[in-house]
Formats: sequence, C-alpha cells, structure tokens
Amino acid sequence: MHKLTAVLAVCAAPVFAEGLEIDVSGEANGTIVIDLFEETAPLHVAQITAIAGAGDYDGVVFHRVIDGFMAQTGDVQNGIIGGNMARAGMGGSDLPDIPAEFSDIPFERGVVGMARGQNPNSANSQFFIMFEPGYFLNGEYTVVGEVTEGMEIVDAIKRGTGASGAVVGQPDMMTAVRVTK
Repeated sequence: MHKLTAVLAVCAAPVFAEGLEIDVSGEANGTIVIDLFEETAPLHVAQITAIAGAGDYDGVVFHRVIDGFMAQTGDVQNGIIGGNMARAGMGGSDLPDIPAEFSDIPFERGVVGMARGQNPNSANSQFFIMFEPGYFLNGEYTVVGEVTEGMEIVDAIKRGTGASGAVVGQPDMMTAVRVTK
C-alpha cells in the first residue's frame, strides 16, 4: 500500500488516537502530555501518530527553541542524537508531505502546531509547542493539539542561542513518544 494511501486510510478509520505522551531528557526532564485535535487536523494527527507509533520520534532533539516563542522538534531524518545537528530541522520523514488543515484555533501558550516550509502544504513530521501566544501564526500553520500536562517541562527545554533559535551544544530530546488512546 502506498504510504499516502495508508495515512488516508488511518484518517478514515472511526477511532483516532487521543494524544501523545512525550518523555523529555536534558535540561528539561519529565513527560509532556498532548491532546491531539483529530477532528480539526485528521491528516496531520494520522501522520504524527503513525511516526510516533513506529518509534521514529524516539531520540529526536528539540533543535530550534526560541525563548518567548516556541520549541520545535520532530525531524526524524536529521534531528537524531548522534547525527549531524547542523542539519537538524531540514528533514522530515519517509511519509509524504501533508496538505494544510488550517483552523480558527489560535496559537496560544501550549498549542502544538505543525512546522512547514514556505509551501503551506509542506508539513511532514516536525512540530512545535508554543511558550507564549503567537497570533501571527493563526491561519498560516496547522494546529494539531495542545499540552494538557507538563507545560513546566516545555518551559524548561534548553533554549537555542544560535541562528534562528538553533540549539547550541547538547539539545534536549524526546527519549520516548507514546500514542495514547
């Protein structure tokens, strides 16, 4: 089965995942619980839960972290501990990019959005968690969920000091990501 067909088949299924549990280690240590918005962004939720279910997010770093804005992770090609961190944030997954699923949900503190390139239909595996509201993102990026527990862990994630918020030195990482039902 083609990967896009498989993702679409998952989206058509009557039961979706309810969320993610992300174990974080580094300067931040603990678990972040995310409620996923499968009705708002079914294609995006299907993709990230497929990636998480395969274990591909395990060991992936928070490569771009901007104080007062957001923490970004999810580059399963280049953002793996032990890899070339200079390329972290440039990759995605083996799955195809996802068409935008914009909504009227505002980017508030704790909201989880999908990262993408200039093309609105280029989201793949990377996502970000908001430290503070970022209303300029409204209607421009897909909202996939929100943090329901562990926002203090998000707040403790090592900040980037490099260009565009790149984390210098040893970044914090997602040691394990579990899909919850």
